[in-house]
Amino acid sequence: MEETPRDNRRAPGAMDMEAHAVPAAAELRTKLTRMDRTERFYKIDQMLQSRGRVKVREFLDELGVSLATFKRDLEYMRSRLNAPIVWDRDQEAYRFEEEARAGKAPRYELPGLWFSPSEAQALLTLEHLVEGLEPALLGAHVKPLKARLAALLSVGDRSAEEVRKRIRVIPFGARRHEPRHFELIASAVLGRQRLKLTYWNRTRDEVTEREVSPQRLTHYRNNWYLDAWDHLRNDLRSFALDAIREVSMVPGKVREVPDAELDAVLASGYGIFSGKKVQWATLRFTPERARYVAMEVWHPKQRARWEKDGSYVLEVPYSSEAELLMDILKFGADVEVTGPGALRESVRSRATATTRLYGK
Repeated sequence: MEETPRDNRRAPGAMDMEAHAVPAAAELRTKLTRMDRTERFYKIDQMLQSRGRVKVREFLDELGVSLATFKRDLEYMRSRLNAPIVWDRDQEAYRFEEEARAGKAPRYELPGLWFSPSEAQALLTLEHLVEGLEPALLGAHVKPLKARLAALLSVGDRSAEEVRKRIRVIPFGARRHEPRHFELIASAVLGRQRLKLTYWNRTRDEVTEREVSPQRLTHYRNNWYLDAWDHLRNDLRSFALDAIREVSMVPGKVREVPDAELDAVLASGYGIFSGKKVQWATLRFTPERARYVAMEVWHPKQRARWEKDGSYVLEVPYSSEAELLMDILKFGADVEVTGPGALRESVRSRATATTRLYGK
């Protein structure tokens, strides 16, 4: 039963506290030193955790807020933060549900007093991903998830909207894919169903049909990829969702690939285009560009060192040079590939072609 009646009649329990208004002078004093909203959430949690049952008057005295403000805080903690706070009618006090205290119910978490840069980026990126999901994929689950993210982004008296306005996450290079394809592929990945793809290879401008055993969906550089066992090539492949023309589920046993093998093949080299045969690229950046690149992580297993002249040497593993080549070329004359020879020649060839293009 709700502890606060919805009409204007005075009732026993929490509503009796209205008769004991905080004196005007004391209320003014508390306003001057009032803790912010997030601090109140932590205080409410701490009082309930340590005392078991807490009366309304205790909350009002220690929080220094009005009954109305306390009620709003309580409702926010319940609806947005999933706090299992209930009204004990017999004790005329608030408490946590016994199931929650015994660990039998999902635990709730309070928002941080502030976020580190990585935490803020993670939350805002997650919110961006949720915003971009097709409604048909998660349906009714998206709305409460968005509300939960908004609650986490709210910091003290700062609203989620204020945080979004002051911290920007700018997506770049996202390519559009067919929404219905995403829904079907996600269902196949989770339901362990084979898929038949009509796939466009942009490099060769060639369309082929593939039957695959889906393993996982990967979100990389603002685009989605399907990691799958390709039964035509008899090997693991990553398929860009935006290059899939048609997709359908087909009968047949799904080939399961262990996570270790997936990572060994698809995550051992640089970027999304990986493979079993790994080479190491050695890149020397000018002292000017080194000040930036030295702060970057190109690959979890990268190796690096500083030279006496201030240049910076970075070594990264790669299986396919396609994506690495694009990232090297964007640095122009600020980077030199010292090995291997084949990669150096690819960069030289592209640079020569570019010079010819602009020489015209």
